[in-house]
Amino acid sequence: MLLRPVIGKLQHKRVVLASSSPRRREILSNAGLRFEVVPSRFKEKLHKGSFAAPHAYAVETAKQKALEVADRMHQKDLRAPDVVIGADTIVAVGGLILEKPVDKQDAYRMLLRLSGKEHSVFTGVAIVHCCTRDGQLDTEVSEFYEETTVKFSELSEELLWEYIDSGEPMDKAGGYGIQALGGMLVEYVRGDFLNVVGFPLNRFCKELARLYHAPRAPGTPRPVQHDSIPAVDTFEDLSDSKGGGSDPARASGGVQAGGARPQAPRTQEADLNGVTDSQPGLPAGLLELMDGFKASKVLLTACKLQVFDVLKDRGPLSATDVAREIDASVGGTARLLDVCAALGLLDKSDRGYSNTETASLHLASDGEQSLHGLAAYHDGPIWGAFTHLGRAVREGAAWTPEPLLQGPHKWSTEATLQFMRASHGLSKLTAQHVATAFDLSPFTSACHLGGCTGALAHKLVQEYPRLQVTVFDLPEVIKLAGDFQTDAQLSERVHFVPGDLSSDSLPPADLYIFCSLLHDWPDDRLHGLLSRISGSCKPGAGLLLAELAPAEEEEEEASGAARRPPGLRTRGVGRRPRSPGQYRRLLQRLGFQDVRAARAGGLLHVVLGTRAPP
Repeated sequence: MLLRPVIGKLQHKRVVLASSSPRRREILSNAGLRFEVVPSRFKEKLHKGSFAAPHAYAVETAKQKALEVADRMHQKDLRAPDVVIGADTIVAVGGLILEKPVDKQDAYRMLLRLSGKEHSVFTGVAIVHCCTRDGQLDTEVSEFYEETTVKFSELSEELLWEYIDSGEPMDKAGGYGIQALGGMLVEYVRGDFLNVVGFPLNRFCKELARLYHAPRAPGTPRPVQHDSIPAVDTFEDLSDSKGGGSDPARASGGVQAGGARPQAPRTQEADLNGVTDSQPGLPAGLLELMDGFKASKVLLTACKLQVFDVLKDRGPLSATDVAREIDASVGGTARLLDVCAALGLLDKSDRGYSNTETASLHLASDGEQSLHGLAAYHDGPIWGAFTHLGRAVREGAAWTPEPLLQGPHKWSTEATLQFMRASHGLSKLTAQHVATAFDLSPFTSACHLGGCTGALAHKLVQEYPRLQVTVFDLPEVIKLAGDFQTDAQLSERVHFVPGDLSSDSLPPADLYIFCSLLHDWPDDRLHGLLSRISGSCKPGAGLLLAELAPAEEEEEEASGAARRPPGLRTRGVGRRPRSPGQYRRLLQRLGFQDVRAARAGGLLHVVLGTRAPP
């Protein structure tokens, strides 16, 4: 049991696997190692011809994957993981490196080359130990590779294409997976079978045992010490102590200069030698919650300074160029850009910084699906409200700004526009999903209550040629809604009617629509509102509801997993998103017999209730 002595040493360390491979995850999980999965974003574009041997290419790729994750996590969380494991598996035949096929023809060429021959499978592995010194990330890398020889049978054309058409070769190095259907192609294996699957567990265990237990023999080279990676000092350093981390020489009583082993404190962990210790694990989830606001503020600040607009059509640009455009200091801009890159919002290269596809689509102010207005809303009234959360708790006031519950009629014109920009961006993003979650063609008239700028209304008339839609909202909102319309959106089948949802008569319609995307309605007010809408529904009429509810919330509830405090969830504050079952029971109590629910776009609960026809 080579790994058992090491488990005790790694049990309370933050171990990260820099790979999305389910096979590597399964191998290490089955061995009893506890770890997080953070897939590397390192682009595997190393020049293969520059390496003396195929295994050197695999080792370097594994190292770069691990270092990229260590760097990104340090910049994002402002503290390093203890250990990052990187791996890369390749197939080599006749000195030619075969990676994952790009299409079926590429898979065919690879498998034909392997047919009837021996080939080598190399997995390069890098174990990166991280520690933080003076706010900077230091990394120490141990690296190795394992080679396994595999012999294929002679493959017929029919068998080749049958295997390719199964789809299995497309995400496998060399175009086959030995642990599944690809095992039928193999005549024999010489060496570590798991190495061919994707991770050399036996050699990995030996390497860990060497790092954490065995004194370094005279003349044995030390692991390669890499230069410190510059830290992002945008925020204060959050390391537990100066020089904290998991340098194996410190963490497990490593060898001092001269070869003498220091006397380690006789703690329970130091004497475990593989026996599970009773110390509680580190509260990683709690630390993440405490730290999470910093990433939000970086995103909101970058939006406010128009960083994504500057880079949308002109990137890559240097930090100096961006600083000039946004009228900011070069040093401050560089730190902001580095953190945005660590968060995956920007790409960073030798040429400078450029937007990711997501940033150009959603964070630039002129994108078709821009959420720039929503970011400004969160950076303004929402951020301001939570800055004074303690006062709200003491006084029993609402956590979200009062105008969200009272309505924009108590706002200034600029505050109303800010709310409308946020609502418009979110509505444009979700309109297609709401409009098509169910077949609404049986309805000929609809009324979107609180429809704001009419983004959903315009999408509905595009989808359903017979449908007439009325947008019903406060007079202040209706007066400003025209600022959000384009000539292409103008439609004779969309009408804007001013009124107060809580007191005025509702326009007649076959279908009423209510979307709670920005409003965090308390249960009592929502129930009263739906009861009022129900009173306007005639026999055969429908009520369509939509609410933001990220998939993670639904999966967490279904699995019975440990829950975060309700006020600290991904979606809003103060309560969990209402489940489809809750909406179904509510609508049935209001007289809607046929109630259906659907998830839409991975982000929405959509519920349609219909009254019985006359």
